[in-house]
Amino acid sequence: RGIPQITGPTTVNGLERGSLTVQCVYRSGWETYLKWWCRGAIWRDCKILVKTSGSEQEVKRDRVSIKDNQKNRTFTVTMEDLMKTDADTYWCGIEKTGNDLGVTVQVTIDPAPVTQEETSSSPT
Repeated sequence: RGIPQITGPTTVNGLERGSLTVQCVYRSGWETYLKWWCRGAIWRDCKILVKTSGSEQEVKRDRVSIKDNQKNRTFTVTMEDLMKTDADTYWCGIEKTGNDLGVTVQVTIDPAPVTQEETSSSPT
């Protein structure tokens, strides 16, 4: 099996209406390849939400952005304005000829704490 070419956090937790960041690290040689962030437990059916252009330019689509740091061999995915329904299995991936490389990341979303205003009764 050798050394994994790409690694990431097993699980990442975010707060509803907040944001979360996932950092995936890859080995030397993959710097200029396209990196992607995919949603869905089944690898071949997962839906790519955002993909780099092969540069270090940040790419944003809807509430998700991805940025590759080729010097550190790390790419960062940010998901914003989180919803409970965002909880799922995702993949950090590298696009290449043949089978892409990928690693699963479990995203969990905690409900937003109920704020004081929402609970306060009529003024006393």
